[in-house]
Amino acid sequence: MAAFVVSCVGGVGIATAADRRNRPAAAASRRRLRVPAAGGARAGRWRAGGLTASAAAPSSAAASADAAAAAAPRTHSITLLPGDGIGEEIMAATVAVLEAVAARFDLTLSMNSALVGGAAIDATGEPLPAATLDACRASDAVLLACIGGYKWDNLPRATRPETGLLALRKQLGLFANLRPAKAFAQLEGASSLKDEVVNGVDLMVVRELTGGVYFGTPKGIDTDEATGSRVGYSNMVYHDYEVQRIARVALDIAMKRGKSLVSVDKANVLDVSQLWREEVIKVAADFPEVSLSHMYVDNAAMQLVRWPKQFDVIVTGNLFGDVLSDCASMLVGSLGMLPSASLGDGSGPGLFEPVHGSAPDIAGKDVANPIACVLSAAMMLRYALGEAAAADAVEAAVEAVLDAGWRTGDIMSEGKTLVGCKRMGELLVDAVASGGK
Repeated sequence: MAAFVVSCVGGVGIATAADRRNRPAAAASRRRLRVPAAGGARAGRWRAGGLTASAAAPSSAAASADAAAAAAPRTHSITLLPGDGIGEEIMAATVAVLEAVAARFDLTLSMNSALVGGAAIDATGEPLPAATLDACRASDAVLLACIGGYKWDNLPRATRPETGLLALRKQLGLFANLRPAKAFAQLEGASSLKDEVVNGVDLMVVRELTGGVYFGTPKGIDTDEATGSRVGYSNMVYHDYEVQRIARVALDIAMKRGKSLVSVDKANVLDVSQLWREEVIKVAADFPEVSLSHMYVDNAAMQLVRWPKQFDVIVTGNLFGDVLSDCASMLVGSLGMLPSASLGDGSGPGLFEPVHGSAPDIAGKDVANPIACVLSAAMMLRYALGEAAAADAVEAAVEAVLDAGWRTGDIMSEGKTLVGCKRMGELLVDAVASGGK
């Protein structure tokens, strides 16, 4: 049976070697649970000490995933940042899924919860406490739910929740944000666009994360001495090396996908975008197999809703990537379905988070969709922890639950069964434990 260590702020809990040696081996004859069809009887639940339900033969994908699980236990430390709004709810559902996948693949997940954003402001007066940053740096990976809310909107810029998130990305050196947008066949009709436009969409937005207008200086709001009017200003600044490294990440990803890359800029009017384009072209010379093209950001926004299937990998700067990735979310029907990964040079942990915000208007109502957070955890398993089989199992569980007809409100359609955040999390746990059945 896998071990889980879940603690609160005060240090990352690490399981000892003795703990790992003393864990009983997982039962070879473990039964598998089945996700009930929507409207059917409730499934059996995973519980410590065993699994109870009707036995079911695993799918071929599930069988191969089980076969790939290593015999020796693996230990990973994860810092959990529930944040604000719906964060506590979706994080609770995601942690339960991680516990289930750890049990199935004999992993030891040491999970430490820390404060960030508005919750940190309320408790400590700052959006990114030193204790949180230290915990993140000491971890193998960081999983964030969401931050922000109306409560903190009128605070000075330096103490807003969003400033804490920007600082976390900067301090961890996370310059590459990967935001996949893949249309789920089960959610046909969920997008506001026509089915023939979005069916089959599978693209990746690679966003530069620690440069550009969000970090450029000088910036501020001052008074123009000549006119007495208020003036606000920000600077979009990129160094050549910042563009080169994000271009290399995007080209590497394109090599593993369809070998097509679109670089998005505004080189017709912005000098910084002219630099961007020139540096991307230089790096692309090392990837002759990748077809590189360029698109102005306004055209890219239009093309994303006109014919998104033309895109495979998109690389762009911080501001443009922020806007385009949210636009891409509606291709799949809801922000509640989109995960993301923020990665650096590999010397420290990656940060994994859903694309959506904290949705304070629905916080505490058990109506949030936890799937984006769960899929972010799958990206964490794959890209940060090297647990590809476990990541496959989580993604298969999402497919299985959608196949069975279960939906949260944001992806609800006629003929499906509406569930809340907690119940969706339970169904995903059942599906992970059952091998995607």
